[in-house]
Amino acid sequence: MAKITLKSLAKHLGVSVATVSNAFNRPDQLSADLRRHILAESEKLGFAGPNAQARSLRTGRSDMIAILLSDTLEYSVSDPVANQLIKGIAEVLQAHGKDMLLLSGAKAVHSTAEALPDGFIIYGSPMNHEQLDRVRQSGKPMLSVDCNLSGMGSVNIDNTRYAYDIALYAMQKQPGKVAVLGLRLIDSDRVCRMQPAELYDQDEAISRRRLDGYLAAAAELKRDLPADQVWHIPVNTHHYAEIAAREALMQHPRPELLLCMSDRIALGAMSVARQLGLRIPEDICIVGFDGIEEAERAYPALTTVAQHSDEKGRTAARLLLNGDCQQNVLLECELRLRASC
Repeated sequence: MAKITLKSLAKHLGVSVATVSNAFNRPDQLSADLRRHILAESEKLGFAGPNAQARSLRTGRSDMIAILLSDTLEYSVSDPVANQLIKGIAEVLQAHGKDMLLLSGAKAVHSTAEALPDGFIIYGSPMNHEQLDRVRQSGKPMLSVDCNLSGMGSVNIDNTRYAYDIALYAMQKQPGKVAVLGLRLIDSDRVCRMQPAELYDQDEAISRRRLDGYLAAAAELKRDLPADQVWHIPVNTHHYAEIAAREALMQHPRPELLLCMSDRIALGAMSVARQLGLRIPEDICIVGFDGIEEAERAYPALTTVAQHSDEKGRTAARLLLNGDCQQNVLLECELRLRASC
């Protein structure tokens, strides 16, 4: 049986090639009945639709926007912050009739999918610089989220400011020993404490900006926050958070306040505190950062910085689609003061 093509399907249906193409790509151009008829016949004949790459080559556009993720696809779709950002981007793309492509920056080899999108949203500090160079060389519109890259606009929050705000609040409320459960502070795949020489690194990563905020609040209140009370956690998971929290809370004297660089880490710390028989907030105060839904449902509810990742995604998508790719936007956050501190 001959392979069904756009042209042969159009001939079979007695309509133009453009009409069949519109049924798949621009449904607003056809009546609902005609589109249903074309799609039903296509399915019956085994025609899945126009080839996206061929269409892109022919028209110069694919109506597809890529999110270039700094992490693996598996991690990104399971991480609640990344998930909310992707959701926000998807809302705007869908409203504009665009599709979304997820590309992992953790993938070492060249991907032909990189040629398809009409534009790119770079999410997080890229680990694969060769891939980033290829994307840049395409000349397509792009902007970054949660990182700053030369030559392109960005959507961020002021991580230093909000880390300072929540640390200042927490340390004023709890005058005891402070420890930090940090995220990706150094290049190590193990949970470990910081060394004094590593504490004041000038790296521009988000985690470093948050640590700068914590240290600034401690300095203002003349509170001690040495390097050996700052833990590096390599991946934002419950498992690694529990390892770091257990090490911190088994100290003598133990901390009475944990500043956690993500809500996921804070929730892991709360779990360990309960296992050790500690009351929250009477024995240990814990604060997070992100504002994920699980933080509000926790018991006690988690005090945190809500950064509205879905709105961050919507803003990035609007800027990209409007061609405003040189703007640097800082979105507002809010402190959500709850029972954990």
